[in-house]
Amino acid sequence: MKIFVDPKSFLYLAGMVLDFEETLMRQGFNFINPNSTKSCGCGSSFSA
Repeated sequence: MKIFVDPKSFLYLAGMVLDFEETLMRQGFNFINPNSTKSCGCGSSFSA
């Protein structure tokens, strides 16, 4: 699958992994971003 990202956003998304998680408590996509410096507890926002 090819994904096109504009150059400005690529700086924040480079190296990110998209994983699907299925547990008893949670089911859905999990974004693993090595560029994030901090994130909220719900996982919907982050700082880079």
